[in-house]
Amino acid sequence: MPLRVLLSEGSSTSAREAITVLGLAGHMVEVCDPSPWCLGRFSRFVRKFHRCPPLRDDPLGYLAFVEKLLASNRFDVLLPTHEQGFLFARVAERLKTSAGLALPSFESYRSVHGKAGFSRLLSSLRLPQPATRIVTSEAALRASVRFPAVIKTSLGTASRGVFIVRETSDLDKAVQELVAGDAFAGEVLVQEFVAGTVEKAQSVFCRGQLLGFHAFRQVMPGISGGEAIKESVSRPNIRTMLEAIGAKLAWHGGLSIDYLMPERGETPRLIDCNPRLVEPMSAYLAGSDLVSLLLLVSWGETPAPRPESRSGVRTHLAMQALLGLASRGGTRADLLRECFRLARHRKPYDGSQEEMTPVAADWLSALPLAMTAALLLARPGAASKLAGGFGAHLLSRDSMRKIESETFG
Repeated sequence: MPLRVLLSEGSSTSAREAITVLGLAGHMVEVCDPSPWCLGRFSRFVRKFHRCPPLRDDPLGYLAFVEKLLASNRFDVLLPTHEQGFLFARVAERLKTSAGLALPSFESYRSVHGKAGFSRLLSSLRLPQPATRIVTSEAALRASVRFPAVIKTSLGTASRGVFIVRETSDLDKAVQELVAGDAFAGEVLVQEFVAGTVEKAQSVFCRGQLLGFHAFRQVMPGISGGEAIKESVSRPNIRTMLEAIGAKLAWHGGLSIDYLMPERGETPRLIDCNPRLVEPMSAYLAGSDLVSLLLLVSWGETPAPRPESRSGVRTHLAMQALLGLASRGGTRADLLRECFRLARHRKPYDGSQEEMTPVAADWLSALPLAMTAALLLARPGAASKLAGGFGAHLLSRDSMRKIESETFG
């Protein structure tokens, strides 16, 4: 049955891909976002766009805006596609009176939203992770580092706040950025450096039971820790670890993790968690529609567990490919050649399907890609700026404190 769905934002690649899955299934989609130029606005599947207050600067105003939309009684499901889930989990019981919503308890959500909390959870479950120390001062950080090492702020998305340090000069630069960003007001992780490949897994849970699972490896990097080309893989051991995490937290909704596959064939090490579905088109094209599964759970159903997605399915994001190439010093000539390879499905894109720009089904989705390509050709050095900074649709440390306060709402 077609459902009326409200997406919590439209700026992320995850929201853009969820729109495609929902639209192809015939659902009626509306999007709220503080940016009138967000990715989600460029889709024929979006029936209406709502410009809302920014979550980062005004979480209470954003919540009031969403509640007013839900009060219209025209939505069946509220779908958090990014960090808005942190806010929604805080007031989930009152939101659920107006629309279906799949989220765990606020305590469970908060425990995996930050890297420090996720590390503690892994320790309690005795699940593998790189050797980790959690510090709250520059002195403790310097005393904990053994080169090479990875330093991470507890809060951060798209690999922001992550530093690989191989020598003292790297450490000094990292500390300078951490101090400038007031990172020691929170927690900072120091982890051993493990050589290997980063892979990612996505899942949907219903009250602690795993219903759907998909994993993929990075074939070619994009920008800011993203993937330009992915390939689905079979990882039964990671599925087992996710089941343990979801059962411990009584998880309800989407859950994604990042993990390292060490070069020497050792046990995978879990390194990060996102309490939501991240870029779900890879799973969809590999035969596992996690978005539709999440909608059923949000709607109050208890679906049967689904088979794992097919392995060996390659997908790509053209925008990530161009941004990644430009960020690595690609010239205008390099970018033109890459555009040609993408358009003609030449190597390395042969046998791969586009995730974020499904032009055949949704011609409007081509506009952000075309604008990105044109801007990069005019100024290749603008890649980092085009990829976005700390967006107004995301959380900050201050907005998190407001949401966590006893008086919020």
